[in-house]
Amino acid sequence: MKRTNTQPIGEILRDFFEDNTELYEKIMEVRIERAWKKLLGPMAAHYTRNLYVRDRILYVSMTSAVLRSELLLSKDKLLSNINQEIQNAFLFDLVIR
Repeated sequence: MKRTNTQPIGEILRDFFEDNTELYEKIMEVRIERAWKKLLGPMAAHYTRNLYVRDRILYVSMTSAVLRSELLLSKDKLLSNINQEIQNAFLFDLVIR
């Protein structure tokens, strides 16, 4: 018996997540949190108080004013690196508080 309607598993999952946008956004939020910790290291992760995504904007609350000002200076590069790390242009903006 020959199968005529075969699809790769990646394509099936992509279609599933396109139909379930809430689930897709949650998965992307988890990926972004992991990318934040990986790109900035454990010290910056230690000073990160709150990190969440709303309407494709990453909001980050920092406890260190010095680190916050340094991150604000390199905001565009950081946003680009996070999108590159998650292999998707998901984020539009980054707000550091």
